[in-house]
Amino acid sequence: MKYLVTGAAGFIGFHVSQRLLAAGHQVVGLDNLNDYYDVRLKEARLALLAPEAGFSFIKGELADRPAMADLFAQQRFDRVVHLGAQAGVRYSLDNPHAYADANLVGHLNILEGCRQTQVGHLLYASSSSVYGLNRKTPFATSDSVDHPVSLYAATKKANELMSHSYAHLYGLPTTGLRFFTVYGPWGRPDMALFKFTKAILAGQAIDVYNQGDMRRDFTYIDDIAEAVVRLTDVIPQPNPAWTVETGSAADSSAPYRVYNIGNSQPVALTHFIGELERALGVKAQMNLLPMQPGDVLETSADTSALEAAIGFKPHTALADGLARFVAWYKDFYRV
Repeated sequence: MKYLVTGAAGFIGFHVSQRLLAAGHQVVGLDNLNDYYDVRLKEARLALLAPEAGFSFIKGELADRPAMADLFAQQRFDRVVHLGAQAGVRYSLDNPHAYADANLVGHLNILEGCRQTQVGHLLYASSSSVYGLNRKTPFATSDSVDHPVSLYAATKKANELMSHSYAHLYGLPTTGLRFFTVYGPWGRPDMALFKFTKAILAGQAIDVYNQGDMRRDFTYIDDIAEAVVRLTDVIPQPNPAWTVETGSAADSSAPYRVYNIGNSQPVALTHFIGELERALGVKAQMNLLPMQPGDVLETSADTSALEAAIGFKPHTALADGLARFVAWYKDFYRV
């Protein structure tokens, strides 16, 4: 089949594209290659995709309405995996309009492109951050997610709402993917693992927020990509028995679903740092700081619905995933 993968030069988009190409699909990758983090890393990912049979790349902006309409009209995709967005919780505190453009206008342009060209299935990146002030763990897709604590999270919740409206109005099958703290080779330099690794190897102190009293459901990238690719074949169907009063928030009378994709084994940030120290063979110096605005104390994924849908759940052990990341990091940066 012919896929559009947005954010193809990004962390998750790169890995998903690789798997789709390996399965024999045609992949059109879209990315704007912005400088939110080192563009050279994005270019290095693309350099691995470019020689693959069936891959083509288009540099473009999700918020460019005419260009997006032309892309859909000319290419005629069977399925769309929409992973492109302005990422980052903390960056959203100072650059809110970047999130409105990429995550709201951009998502609407994707929805319209899918509607106008009858795309068979739209999968899109949501985030564990939508759970916001929720305290019941593990987080379940049946839970209400109406209290985000960052604009980034609010845009991801908005994406789910927008997608439901298109599923209801136009019968467009949409699947939301709530990712939980993704890590691994080719990861994002703005995330904690990358920052910690760089600082520890340089003999510098790492910033540890809330004095390390946080827990995260770290999920290895290969598990994320496997789940996404499997879900492309699980096309949502309307549930005629569903009602707002009695149904799950992850289900609908429209062809709409939302899944958690997480490891379901949250670990303390201090334990995470200890495992990274072991993988690096270097002790970390820690700069203990208060809680950051927009952060949450804990993330934990209930993945029972995901496992029921695809017969798979993320399972890579943290020590194994960190060892693979460190090996990649040392090779890529020639440390």
